[in-house]
Order: sequence, then structure tokens, then C-alpha cells
Amino acid sequence: MSALLHEVEQVRREADCLWTQQQVEQALDRMAAGLTQRIASSHPLLLTVMNGAVIPMGYLLTRLEFPLQVDYVHATRYGEQLSGGALEWIASPRIALEQRTVVIVDDIHDEGGTLHALQQWAQQQGAEEVVTVTLVTKQHERKIAPPSDFNALTVPDRYVFGFGMDYKGYLRNMPGIYALKEE
Repeated sequence: MSALLHEVEQVRREADCLWTQQQVEQALDRMAAGLTQRIASSHPLLLTVMNGAVIPMGYLLTRLEFPLQVDYVHATRYGEQLSGGALEWIASPRIALEQRTVVIVDDIHDEGGTLHALQQWAQQQGAEEVVTVTLVTKQHERKIAPPSDFNALTVPDRYVFGFGMDYKGYLRNMPGIYALKEE
């Protein structure tokens, strides 16, 4: 087994559970109710921000009982790193955004750079309205963009993973939201 896999396994074993899967699902229920009130009649296009939002999006979709379309955008500031850098565009959606209510679903609002860039991009593509959704928001004072319109949970200013968020490309499949063990 490689050194990275040993490290990932140790991180998994020692992680602090911040939110259980049941707590995450309850928060998504509340978020879906608010989102339904806001966009149900607008025939929205939901964009998953790959790869982190794939799990939150899947759970969210089952809670939205109205006509909508789904596509994805793949843009990242993190890749498999533990800190963000320049925004890297990997794939754009195939469905046109013009005159649509576009809902951007992302995993985390840390400083907000990725989500803000995607929101501006969607507006430049002609979206009538852009609504932002995040699974978690980190609590700290380093924000460079306003919070998302809808957020399920908050987390402390620690490195978090699980429920779509990764640790060095691994552990997205953890059933709750975890943080690296504090020293």
C-alpha cells in the first residue's frame, strides 16, 4: 500500500465527525423546502459543480418535486490539494443558460471564490437568475464573496471531507461530514 493510502486510511480512522449522515439529510430537507418555495415555478436548470457536489446534488434532487433540468460544470480551485489556487475550468454545461433560472450546487463555501466566479460566469451566459446552493459554509473571516443563497450546514474553520468533499482525492464517499483530527 502506498504512503498516500496509509495516510488516507489514518485520516479516515482519526477524523472527527462534525455532522452524521442523518443530520446532513435533515439539513437537506430544510434546504429543499426553501429552494422549492423560491424556484419551483421557474423551470430551473440545476448545475452540479463537479466533483464535490455530486453527492449533495443527488440527495437534493430527490427532495425537489417539480420539473427541472440537470447539468454540470467542472471547475476547481483545489483539485486534489488541501488549499485553493487559481480557478481551473475543465467542462462547461451542455444546456444553454440563457433566460433560465440557474441553480449552482456546490459542496462548500470556504472563501467563496469558486462559487462567485461561477455565478458571474452564469450571468455572462445570459441566465435570468442565478441561485447559489452549498452543502456547508466554513465559519471564518476570510470570505471574499457573499454567502450562498441556500446553505445546509456550517462547519468550523478546519479541513473537512465526506459527503462529496475530498481529502487528497479520497474519502468523498464518507457518509457524514468529517474534519481532520485536531492536533
